[in-house]
Amino acid sequence: MSRSIHRRTFLSGAAAAAVAVAAPRATAATGPRISTAFTLPGDRAYPEGIALDPRTGDAYVGSYTTGAIYRAAAGSRTAEVFLPAGTDGRTTANGLKADRAGRLWVIDHTTGVDVYDLSDRSLLARFEVPAGDPHFLNDLVITADGTAYVTDSVRPVVYRITPADLARAHGGRAPLTARYDLSGAVPSHGPDAYTLNGIAADATGRRLFVVDMTGGGLYRVDVTDGSILQVTLHGGDLVHGDGLDLSHRTLWAAHNKSNTLTRWHLSPDGTEARLLRTLTDPALQIPTTLAHTPRGLLVVRSQFDKGGPMGSGTPTTPFTVARVTGM
Repeated sequence: MSRSIHRRTFLSGAAAAAVAVAAPRATAATGPRISTAFTLPGDRAYPEGIALDPRTGDAYVGSYTTGAIYRAAAGSRTAEVFLPAGTDGRTTANGLKADRAGRLWVIDHTTGVDVYDLSDRSLLARFEVPAGDPHFLNDLVITADGTAYVTDSVRPVVYRITPADLARAHGGRAPLTARYDLSGAVPSHGPDAYTLNGIAADATGRRLFVVDMTGGGLYRVDVTDGSILQVTLHGGDLVHGDGLDLSHRTLWAAHNKSNTLTRWHLSPDGTEARLLRTLTDPALQIPTTLAHTPRGLLVVRSQFDKGGPMGSGTPTTPFTVARVTGM
């Protein structure tokens, strides 16, 4: 299969079967529970990324197969189309984030990052990878000062877009440039392997945490001095690690192919992480990312193994975002 139709989860081998999602599931009486938070329109949604508007609590979800963006108002059980498929020429959507300035950041892994005004849905700027550079843009995080950091799964680099970059590009296009090179820390996995995926930041915005989905490692990037180190993991690894979410020193991870969520506790300096809880359940339906809320985790059920670009069969419709409590 050509690289152009690979997606962020990069499934291989036999994938877990999808199951009915209407009823909550629990691993134990007091364990994590999985239910449906809201449904998505369309029978080809195949969702990938999720963003929470910190001002309203509204959730935005992107379609990998069409590029459409859906919005589920806070408390709603049904999402609606916010940006239709093909908007501004975008035919796929990976990572999503919403910032406190009312902007939605959307990754198209083939071209770059689109930034939208949530109030009127206008395209504010597009950041593009220079022509000829191999790339698979994957996920992003917005730090406290408004800077965006973006991972690349075929080059071990993290791109940076500062507020000044956004201001200069306002209304137009600008190059997306790599800021941090992790090749000296992340092991090489071969020419066809995918490496960097989910990314999270601490509350100060000075430390980034990036997962190597193939090797299972976690890496800390200090944006103040550019230093990069591998986080020592106790009790497990992050193989198949996709989206990350960090709150205080609790780190949650979605492991796509294995239908798993994990919760980790970071040390004060971010050099170590200890596994606290694991949930593995086919009802997660190939989870690609997650977002922490006061009511639990919102988990994107991609169903990429069921009739998507790298799967066969028929997905369970409607596509849904799960709510997981107890993690």
